[in-house]
Amino acid sequence: DTDGYAAVLGAHAGRPGALVAIGTGSVGEALHADGRRLTVGGWGWLLGDEAGGAWFGQHALRIAQQAIDARAPAGALAHAIWADCGADRPTLLDWCADADQRRYAELAPRVFELEAHDPAAAALIAAALDAVRSIADALDPRAELPLAITGGIGRQLQPRLAHVMSQCIVDPAGDATDGALRLLQRSLQACR
Repeated sequence: DTDGYAAVLGAHAGRPGALVAIGTGSVGEALHADGRRLTVGGWGWLLGDEAGGAWFGQHALRIAQQAIDARAPAGALAHAIWADCGADRPTLLDWCADADQRRYAELAPRVFELEAHDPAAAALIAAALDAVRSIADALDPRAELPLAITGGIGRQLQPRLAHVMSQCIVDPAGDATDGALRLLQRSLQACR
């Protein structure tokens, strides 16, 4: 099965619930009371994974690139990305050509560090919050399921989400390993 399904089972101890997992990438999973499963997002870092670390890194790099072109202000975030990746076109292009999902995600902390000092960083976080709300709404449009937010980026976004979402946000009961154990137990019981 998928790691997202294992994560939702772990987060809600096998009971119905929804999950938005946001780390390097992002995915939403729901298990409804009628047994229906739903996956939202999780399309990978090149196509989606909105609000994930690689998504933050890609957007931060775009801001830095636009600042080099004088199409956007050279704020604190652009300067931080230049310091990490290169402050001129050839160097920045070389960094991007060699970067993978993990390297882009390593830039995400810069966005959170500079949120209070750069409107571009604050706007990226606001866009991430909108993306998480969109995923949660698609998983459970009537906000009937408890919602767990997990992952490194998820933990940073959760305090900002609690007061603006209609879903009941809960602490996860477990993680994907717990969910995988539940799947294994079900499989063993089915074999008996």
